[in-house]
Amino acid sequence: MIDDKAKEYLLAQMFNAAVRAGAAILKIYHNRDQYAISLKNDRTPITEADRAAHKIIRECLGPTRIPILSEEGREMLYDERRNWELYWLVDPLDGTVEFIKGNNEFTVNIALMENNTCHGAAIYVPYYRRMYLAGRGMGAYLKENVEPDAAADYGPEGVMEGLRQLPFEAEAHHLRPCVALSRSHQTPETAAHVEALRARCPELDILEQGSSYKFCLLAEGRVDYYVRTTHTYEWDTAAGELILSEAGGATRSLPDDRALRYNEEDLRNPWFVCRSKFCKL
Repeated sequence: MIDDKAKEYLLAQMFNAAVRAGAAILKIYHNRDQYAISLKNDRTPITEADRAAHKIIRECLGPTRIPILSEEGREMLYDERRNWELYWLVDPLDGTVEFIKGNNEFTVNIALMENNTCHGAAIYVPYYRRMYLAGRGMGAYLKENVEPDAAADYGPEGVMEGLRQLPFEAEAHHLRPCVALSRSHQTPETAAHVEALRARCPELDILEQGSSYKFCLLAEGRVDYYVRTTHTYEWDTAAGELILSEAGGATRSLPDDRALRYNEEDLRNPWFVCRSKFCKL
C-alpha cells in the first residue's frame, strides 16, 4: 500500500515526466516532415517522437525504482511482469496516427498500477496545454495552461495549484447526446453500434476524436458516450479509465459488460464502451 507521502512524490514525478515528454513531442511535431516514420510488428506507425518521449519518461520515472511497462517496451515477457505489485503503465505518445496527420489530437498517458489496478493517472495533451489527473478515491481534475517544458520540475504544491475538479456541471445538459468515435479506427461494428443507439435516440451528435483525449472529454462531461470496436492496448486505457471513473463515469467491455483487466498475458483490450456521469444512453 502506497502511503500519502509517497503518493505526493509519485504524482509529481508522473506530472513532470508527462510535461517533459510533451515538450519533446511538440518539438518534433512542429518539424515532423523532417523525421522518418516506421512500422511496428503490428503494422502501427512509430515516429521519432514516440521514441524520444519513451526515453524521457524512463529517465524521469527511473528514480522511483518502480518498473515500467510501456508501449515502446511491449516485448517484455509475461513471466517478467506477472507478479509485479507496483508498476508504471505508459503510452509515451498516444495517437501517433493523429500526430502524423497533424491534427493536434495526441496525448501522453501515464498510469500508476498497484495490484493491476490503476491508482494514479496523468494524461497530458501537450498541444492544448491541458493536464488531466486522477487518484483512486481522490477525484479527477484538470489543470490548464501547463506549458510543455523539457526541464519541468513541479513539486506536489505546484501540481495541485489551480486544479479544477471533474466533471463540470455546466456540461450536464446537452441538447443532443454526444457520442465520441475514434477518428482513425472505425469499423463496420462501430457503425452498427451507432445505428443501434440512433434507434433509441435519433438525434445524436457525433464527435470524431483521436487518442485518449476522448476519455478526458467524457470526464469533463463534454461527451456522453464512447464506443471502441477495434483493438487497443492496456496502456491506451488505464489512465483514461481512472480519470473517467473518478469523474463519475464508467468503462465496460463489449459484449460481456465487465471491467477491463490489466497486466494480462495478452495486453490487448476487448472492445469497450464508456459513459460519462451525465450519460443517458
